[in-house]
Amino acid sequence: MADSFRAILISRDEDKKQSVDVTELTVDDLMEGDVVVAVEATTVNYKDGLAITGKSPVVRHWPMVPGIDFAGTVESSSHPRWKAGDKVVLNGWGTGETHFGAYAGKSRVKGDWLIALPEGMSARDAMAVGTAGYTAMLSVLALERYGIAPDAGPVIVTGASGGVGSVAVSILSKLGFDVIASTGRPQEAGFLKDLGAAEIIDRAELSEPGRPMGKERWAAGIDSVGSHTLANVLAQTKYGGAVAACGLAQGFDLPATVMPFILRGVSLLGIDSVMAPVALREAAWARIASDLEPAKLASLSTTIGFNDIIETAHGILDGKVRGRVVVDMAG
Repeated sequence: MADSFRAILISRDEDKKQSVDVTELTVDDLMEGDVVVAVEATTVNYKDGLAITGKSPVVRHWPMVPGIDFAGTVESSSHPRWKAGDKVVLNGWGTGETHFGAYAGKSRVKGDWLIALPEGMSARDAMAVGTAGYTAMLSVLALERYGIAPDAGPVIVTGASGGVGSVAVSILSKLGFDVIASTGRPQEAGFLKDLGAAEIIDRAELSEPGRPMGKERWAAGIDSVGSHTLANVLAQTKYGGAVAACGLAQGFDLPATVMPFILRGVSLLGIDSVMAPVALREAAWARIASDLEPAKLASLSTTIGFNDIIETAHGILDGKVRGRVVVDMAG
């Protein structure tokens, strides 16, 4: 097939049974958009794992090329902001859900969805951050806007060994916060302390049903877990504190009461990475470039090739993946 490239394609039959295949596509097979990007690097996020395994209804258009973020080089463009040769990053906007995503050699998208790759950052660096790291930075920015500063007290990060959590630990520690890292993988304590965590706690302390109010333990939190974990984080947040909620690894329910909100003035800050406006995205990526230490970025990421994506997607849901996974699309 002329000018074809590899792609992962998720399909569903009449009985709604899902299948995942590696296939060949051309640019003509791609969905509408005014910019074609040669995908150089992508990553495997928790949401990508859900899409490929079918364990959650992430995909809403069939068939679908999964992959919610990528970095690469513009190949062609009719968008006024972009020209061939520009280095760009994409996160969200429904890619991998309603619009063909990153797990293909090329992607055609709307130019309004793209931002410039930060100066001095490679495509691999950007995907070592990826949507998970970008979401972590959105969460940090939300806490800062609320007025949370290092002298307010410690900040808890749940799901700390995962993609969002590991980047959040690194960024918060660089900014001078005392970070409490909650993880279900005690063997990762050394990894988390190297990223800057001051204290490690077992996720079991937070993952079971708890009291409506508990002892005040932290000034703020970044939670990627949801369900009982988020409820317990809120119940143990100090007076006037805030928690940024950005994930649902444990569940999308929130079995909490209003007591932390009305008795301690705690605030719950919702974080959406998919449809965030371009100005906020650019602010987040600029801060990532300045606040995420290159050495730590390297330590929290591993690199795989295209052929390893499907296996890694299963592994991330099984809790077997630490930190961030970069996919080298040439590999």
